Amino acid sequence: MRKRAAVLSTLALTSALWLGACSNNGNDDADRSASPSGSADSGASAGGAQTFPLPEQVTLKAVTQRPALAPSDFNEMEMAKKLETATNVHIDWETIVDTDYQEKKNLLITSGSLPDFFLNSGFSDSELIKYGKDGTIVPFNDYIDEYMPNLKALFEKRPDIKALVTAPDGNIYSLPVGEELGSGQEEIGANPDFLYINQDWLTKLNLQMPTTLEEYHDVLKAFKTQDPNGNKKADEIPLTFMNAYWTGDIGYLFGAFGVPDKTYQPGSNAYAEHLNVDGGKVSYAAEQDGYKQALAYFHQWVEEGLIDKESLTQDVTQYFAKGKNDPEIMGSFLWWDHTDVVADRDAHYPIVPPFKDMVVKWNNGSALGRGGAVITKDNKHPELTAQWLDNLYEPHTAAEVRWGPVGVWFDQDASGKYVQKTDIDNPGEYRQKVALGGAGVITGDDFKTVVAPEERAQQRMDDIANIYVPQMQTEKYSNIFFTDEELATIDSIKPELQTYTNSMRAKFLLNGVTDGDWDDYVSKLKKMGLDELMKVYQDGYDRYVAAQQ
Repeated sequence: MRKRAAVLSTLALTSALWLGACSNNGNDDADRSASPSGSADSGASAGGAQTFPLPEQVTLKAVTQRPALAPSDFNEMEMAKKLETATNVHIDWETIVDTDYQEKKNLLITSGSLPDFFLNSGFSDSELIKYGKDGTIVPFNDYIDEYMPNLKALFEKRPDIKALVTAPDGNIYSLPVGEELGSGQEEIGANPDFLYINQDWLTKLNLQMPTTLEEYHDVLKAFKTQDPNGNKKADEIPLTFMNAYWTGDIGYLFGAFGVPDKTYQPGSNAYAEHLNVDGGKVSYAAEQDGYKQALAYFHQWVEEGLIDKESLTQDVTQYFAKGKNDPEIMGSFLWWDHTDVVADRDAHYPIVPPFKDMVVKWNNGSALGRGGAVITKDNKHPELTAQWLDNLYEPHTAAEVRWGPVGVWFDQDASGKYVQKTDIDNPGEYRQKVALGGAGVITGDDFKTVVAPEERAQQRMDDIANIYVPQMQTEKYSNIFFTDEELATIDSIKPELQTYTNSMRAKFLLNGVTDGDWDDYVSKLKKMGLDELMKVYQDGYDRYVAAQQ
């Protein structure tokens, strides 16, 4: 599956999986990273938690994955040095290049050569359940109240994050990780499909921004027939898109029929294709009547030449080439950010706001994952390890570990907010070299008060809040923690079902759909196990909701 990292890379946030954090209760913004949580000016410690820095150094062994550009010895990083000074906990790092990590991680486990903890653990849901049951990894449940005040506060403020990492058996085997650029419906990926239109062509043809699907149809018809690029050739492409892709998919427009569809979810929620949630009930968009109506309607656009037939087969390279063609040929398109498609023409490709009565999809999944860290059975200091890991959940120091320390990656503005230094030439590469990574969470609220988001990211969040949220769904299918049995059911049904659903989607768009065609299609979905699959999805969702209570 294409990863959510692909989304972030569009905004030069290319190393998101590596980003961790450490915490502190510093007294001012300038020195927030100097004193981690668990320490206090009086030197007293709460409950059984120890005070940092420890009077005598303790060494913990950790295994973590790293990007290729990161140093092989994490203790060479400035942030690792700051953490050790602040805690007097020395970490003996074994780092594995990401491309080799899964294989070597599995070998370590099967050989019994376990570290004290894995950071940026990369354990699948099945592995978390398996190794939790057999005792290879230990749950955090008994440590949170006494040793992890930052994580406890995060869970109290955001019970959805606690639900995200809570296994079906009630245990928390791995810590949350990730960055929320925005929160809730205003999160940066809440709608990955922006619809753009050529304003120069609208102006030349004396047309207004369309406000209904019918008006949009008429605009596209004019683009096709009235030679807006002026080259006396019928080479204009009224509408093009990327079928069944993580962004740029026509399923966004199905919302005009009350059933928005998304068939390519982020990698963190690879099981949620075609799912909608309304009133707590999970439904499969691709069997709904509104979905059928959308297919029949847009088939007529294909017949009229308003939709680029290559939309069903083109790749990103072809898609981007059309946007940069000379002469200009693209009238309207769907994508994450228009600059990627049309480059310096972006100023005359504004967003088309959602049409009247259109339902905007709230994208399934979560910006956060549950691969932050796990503690193993061989750890002789699990309480201390939990306390050290808790440092990753204080937002200010979390930002430093996630990107790099103040003075290395960040400057501070007058309010104390962390802002990226202006002299970083290649942020994507540099971040891999200086970000310790691994765990920690930066929430949407943290981006308002702790660290400033990248400029283009902020613009996108503003667009989502102001343009899309008023018509967006109020429920979505989150990143559910399925049981082993549920995963087995999903894996046995979904791949074939998904392939069939998407192939028929393309076929119906291209060739049309009769009532008989539709009945046969739905009947086959049922025979392939759709109802059984939907029960698994509903049970998982109900459990996720209950875990937040």
